Amino acid sequence: MRLAPGVAHTLLGIPADELVNQRVELQQLTQLDRSVLEVAHLDPASALEQVMTSLWQNATPNPTELDLAHSLNQAAETGTSVSGTAKQHGLSERTLRRISHRLFGYGPKTLMAIHRFQHALRLARSGSSIGEAAAVARYADQAHLSREARRLGGAPIGALIRGD
Repeated sequence: MRLAPGVAHTLLGIPADELVNQRVELQQLTQLDRSVLEVAHLDPASALEQVMTSLWQNATPNPTELDLAHSLNQAAETGTSVSGTAKQHGLSERTLRRISHRLFGYGPKTLMAIHRFQHALRLARSGSSIGEAAAVARYADQAHLSREARRLGGAPIGALIRGD
């Protein structure tokens, strides 16, 4: 499942950092209706939609927290510094880091790196050379982007561009 930033914490009721770098069966996180499980192999998209609907119906979203998650994500996407983001939201850097871990699964600096990497990947997939994508996304050089691809994407940049 791919969820908007900060939503996993709300839907599942656990801090997002407890799920980072893990492959967790959905059944371990929430009670699933038996009928959903029985038809999941026949129509996975429909089953997933039923699961998401059920999760939302049972969740108690905090609009203030969801707004904060959206705002913190936007700050990271635009490259606002950690200190600037903390100041903008009236938080200490330590509190910002703690909130980010709970909402996103990692700190604000990593969130910024993920957005920058996604930007470079979009550029490369739309026809820019890897070197050009690295430069536009403000990497030091193509090798820097390649290291980030392995660190954040778990694969060589070429494989990620091709969608392998």
